[in-house]
Amino acid sequence: MGDAGVHPHRAALGAGRLAGHLRGLFVGPNEDVRGIIERDETPMEKEIVHPHRVDFEFSDIFYFCRKGFEAIVEDEVTQRFSSEELVSWNLLTRTNVNFHYISLRLTIVWVIGVIVRYCFLLPLRITLAAIGITSMIVGTTIVGQLPNSSVKNYLSEVVHLTCSRILVRALSGTIHYHNKENKPQKGGICVANHTSPIDAIILTNDGCYAMVGQVHGGLMGIIQRATVRACPHVWFERSEVKDRHLVTKRLREHVADKNKLPILIFPEGTCINNTSVMMFKKGSFEIGGTIYPVAIKYDPQFGDAFWNSSKYNIVSYLLRIMTSWAIVCNVWYMPPMVRQEGEDAVQFANRVRSAIARQGGLTELPWDGGLKRAKVKDTFREEQQKNFSKMLVRNGSVGSLSAGTESD
Repeated sequence: MGDAGVHPHRAALGAGRLAGHLRGLFVGPNEDVRGIIERDETPMEKEIVHPHRVDFEFSDIFYFCRKGFEAIVEDEVTQRFSSEELVSWNLLTRTNVNFHYISLRLTIVWVIGVIVRYCFLLPLRITLAAIGITSMIVGTTIVGQLPNSSVKNYLSEVVHLTCSRILVRALSGTIHYHNKENKPQKGGICVANHTSPIDAIILTNDGCYAMVGQVHGGLMGIIQRATVRACPHVWFERSEVKDRHLVTKRLREHVADKNKLPILIFPEGTCINNTSVMMFKKGSFEIGGTIYPVAIKYDPQFGDAFWNSSKYNIVSYLLRIMTSWAIVCNVWYMPPMVRQEGEDAVQFANRVRSAIARQGGLTELPWDGGLKRAKVKDTFREEQQKNFSKMLVRNGSVGSLSAGTESD
């Protein structure tokens, strides 16, 4: 071992450091458990690189061992695709199979809550939702028969706003809008973090937008066909969605017309659980024009708005939403942003994402939301391996290790 550049006292130090790493995985510095694990945010360079060191140390691998343990116990990506943990019980989570009896008094409170939510609130909300959807289809169909004019645009906005507000009432929505002077303007692009399909209803409760999405069948298809007659929404066929150039062209044509409603886009491409903002797809930021960032933050104490699409279908999700106590959220309109000189689409997207995360009090993550259904690319693992190897080469560890091996 000595010939290979690893000395006994260093091995002892390495063992002590490993013990410290393992302790830090589960116990905080003051012996208090912080969640499942406590993460050390020290950069990799500071973890494994020490001044005046040129030999390979066995402890160099401990950083990656600890990160591997952390990823197994609780990684920072997949937990964003499941409902966030609540500090206290909101009388909702015990309607699942994980209910454990605590006391008779608490059980009585829960039963009363179930009766109120399912026997009183649910029928009322279903009635309001039916009224809102029917009014949307009938109203937009009638307005769509009118010739293009300012009168048609005005009536279309009235119908959309009225029906959206009925649908928000169907969710017992309590929404607080902040900084209304920064509301998206016509000819612009509104981008927001994405938690739920109802995000669009939350925003259209306070203003009209041109929606962008894929053509669907069933009830959703009926609504899409009716609304597009009255408002210039941008719907794509399934075959067109894969054609990025065609999509970008249609969006640019829409943005170029300053008389059309602002486009509403959720660049994450999937629903995240109201705790973080993940990577924004760059396509929305290649179109050009003014970007109007919007941050949406739900209060989970009254109802979990997050849609875990891998666990619940849309019907089950809507049932959960309509049997919650209420949907309470804050919406922040942020100052418009434009692409700076020399800034590419990815950098612009990251800058907008950072602004939304700061405003909404959300964690900013560089990962692609597509990891909800896809495996991590090999290039991500290779990048981490390259970073480690570069540091070893830079510090002479590889050279000293090779020399020691040859001397053996």
